[in-house]
Amino acid sequence: MIEDMSIRKFAAKAQHDYVQRVKDFATFLGRSPGTAEAENVRRFRLHLTASGAGTPKINATVALRFFFKVTLDRPDLVKHLSFIHEPRKAPIVLSPDEVARFLEAAPGLKYKAALSVAYGVGLRVFEAVSLKVSDIDSKRMMLRVEQARAARIVLRCCRRNRRRVYHGSDTQ
Repeated sequence: MIEDMSIRKFAAKAQHDYVQRVKDFATFLGRSPGTAEAENVRRFRLHLTASGAGTPKINATVALRFFFKVTLDRPDLVKHLSFIHEPRKAPIVLSPDEVARFLEAAPGLKYKAALSVAYGVGLRVFEAVSLKVSDIDSKRMMLRVEQARAARIVLRCCRRNRRRVYHGSDTQ
């Protein structure tokens, strides 16, 4: 399985997580996961649900999907590994008064400017602290934001809520 993940260039953390999920399944079975039947996969998911596991943990059984489909070439077991969709929660939107009070609480002009940009453009904390002066394109009113999670670069408009997404080095 590790070789199969290496061929597909899985990140080290993803490989570790996938191996852990297969290990969890093996512990549940009490034997090699390679001997599993469709009913075992179903019972494992029921076990996770009954033990109070959240949606992300149950969806992490995608590792089993990879294990059965790619490593063992047993796609018959994959049909029991569907994703659970959880409705997204609406984001908290501050009123104009709340935003004004929030910005007034900033200890100095530098922090007020940073918080104004971060809130106005909708940056994550990591994106905001990673900003450099060279990321600002004042002529086009755009910010260049590198997103670590998605490994992409986003140009965000400062005037409107538009987002232009560029993958990799396609920024110029």
